[in-house]
Amino acid sequence: MSWIIASLLMFLSAVIMYLLIRYASKLNISAAMQNVSMFVVPLLVYISLATIQHTRLILTPYQWIVMIVASIGFSYLGSKFSMDSIVLAPNPGYSLIISKSYVVMTVVASIFLFDQEITIRSAIAILCIVIFSSFIMIDPNIHQQKAKIKEAWLPLAVGAFFCWGGLALASKYLLNMGVPVLSRLVWVSGIAAILFVFDARKQLSQIAKFTKRQLVVLGIIGVLGASFNYFMQVGIQLAPNVGYINAINAASISAVTVGSVLLFHDNFSKRKFFGVIGVTVGLILLVI
Repeated sequence: MSWIIASLLMFLSAVIMYLLIRYASKLNISAAMQNVSMFVVPLLVYISLATIQHTRLILTPYQWIVMIVASIGFSYLGSKFSMDSIVLAPNPGYSLIISKSYVVMTVVASIFLFDQEITIRSAIAILCIVIFSSFIMIDPNIHQQKAKIKEAWLPLAVGAFFCWGGLALASKYLLNMGVPVLSRLVWVSGIAAILFVFDARKQLSQIAKFTKRQLVVLGIIGVLGASFNYFMQVGIQLAPNVGYINAINAASISAVTVGSVLLFHDNFSKRKFFGVIGVTVGLILLVI
């Protein structure tokens, strides 16, 4: 599998997953329960795949330290910040563009930390994705319409930015140390799942009262979360630069925004339409 195919599968998984997360909030499914589904279900998937493929799960003491930092400091907190921000934002795309802009940090860091390459065309494509994504996010009237919501979701989105950047770099670092993709996913998902189950312990006691639709949506979110993270890790392993995968991940913001407009009638404008076109051009530039 090439890094382009892996990243496009990641892209598709991300778009559908984030739209379902928005739908889940409309079904009154708490962010805590959504986080549980995004880690418990993938954990079961990863354990099954690791067993079938006989993946080595044993880690050295140092690898354990890096894994724990990545799991708690980056994966758990990043997911918590991002999920809460998405739910509070007037459009999930606004939150996602901030958190997914970590691509710039990882592109530069990967050059110095992992001696990875970046071409001029790829650099232009990544800048195009980031710059035009801001057209999607920025709305001059949003502070007047939902000032209280803005104050709540913005700091959370910024926190997710640093967590996702750290997680991407830690993932590449672990891969370079010889830790298999599935091994990393099993341990990161396992540690984060325990924390999210603890967070949602009160909601879990009410799961018997969930409707069939709520349970199905949570299950699909979990499966998409497994697909998203797996293909992201494969892409990180194969790509010339970690930032390429992160850029394609960030580009999913345009599809999420358009999907939110079509499905949930979120606010849209010519500015955001222009941003979606620009992000799409950047994405095409990056993968051709």
